[in-house]
Amino acid sequence: MTFEGNSPGQTAEGGNRVEVPRPLSDIRLIATDIDGTLLNPEFKISDDDLAALRRAHAAAIEIVLVTGRRHTFALPIAQQLGFDLWLISSNGAVTRSLSGETFHRDLMPRDVCRELCGAMQAFRGHTVLTFDKETKGAIVIEHMDDLNASIQRWLQKNMPYIDFVVPIEKSITTDPIQTMFCGSMVRMSEALQVLESSGLDNRITVLRTEYPERDLSMIDVLNAGCSKGHALERWANYRGFRREQVMAIGDNHNDVEMLEFAGHPVIMGNACEELRNRGWNVTLGNNSCGVAASVTEVLRRVPFTRAAIERSVE
Repeated sequence: MTFEGNSPGQTAEGGNRVEVPRPLSDIRLIATDIDGTLLNPEFKISDDDLAALRRAHAAAIEIVLVTGRRHTFALPIAQQLGFDLWLISSNGAVTRSLSGETFHRDLMPRDVCRELCGAMQAFRGHTVLTFDKETKGAIVIEHMDDLNASIQRWLQKNMPYIDFVVPIEKSITTDPIQTMFCGSMVRMSEALQVLESSGLDNRITVLRTEYPERDLSMIDVLNAGCSKGHALERWANYRGFRREQVMAIGDNHNDVEMLEFAGHPVIMGNACEELRNRGWNVTLGNNSCGVAASVTEVLRRVPFTRAAIERSVE
């Protein structure tokens, strides 16, 4: 397929880019978001997407899943790929292998979390804390009454990990991964306004994920400087990949930093308007195997040699 978007060397405003576009044959690392990107509208990995990622892995291209999900909640998706890989979870706060080896954690200081909960007093019923554990208490809320139907379904799937603590500050005995506020678009717009006036802006990172068609908005508050982009850059540097060797695929506001870092940013056909205004390449939607389309475009330009296969299984 041919990507939609601006012609090489042209920005969304019609000006000239400083950077010269790099060939897709240079790509050594593909980082893809999960929800709204790798998962189709039925929350499954389509057969074509699965096959394309497996072909890329066989061609010695590294695959990394980069998601807002907790590691444990993202693990079943990653395991479906059928090969070993690393997960960047919780919007960049945790980078961990399928086997549980931790590369990096970027936790929120507990004193900042307590101050945040105090500043967001009016949104107690929309507050979700997550901690880096795989037992009950990995997710902490006060109650479920104010959470909308979409989040309640998510909570039901995670019920073995949920602890109800009132007030929620009593649960903050260790540094959490993040604080999440979730609810309707209107209610979370109000939450963003309160966050902006909280005085915490230099100690936190605020990321949004929105699904207007479901009237669902999630605000993830993490440690300062923590994002999918920072985590992907850290991992790429560790693996020895330059940014022009990295392709990132995403669909939502919380993917912006990851797409900004990647030398080859690709957004889904179902991407939010903020991403569409950046002049990035557009692939098909998650209902039409957009991940497979973008990965296949890379594979067409990568020599599929015996040496590549041997490198992929080392």
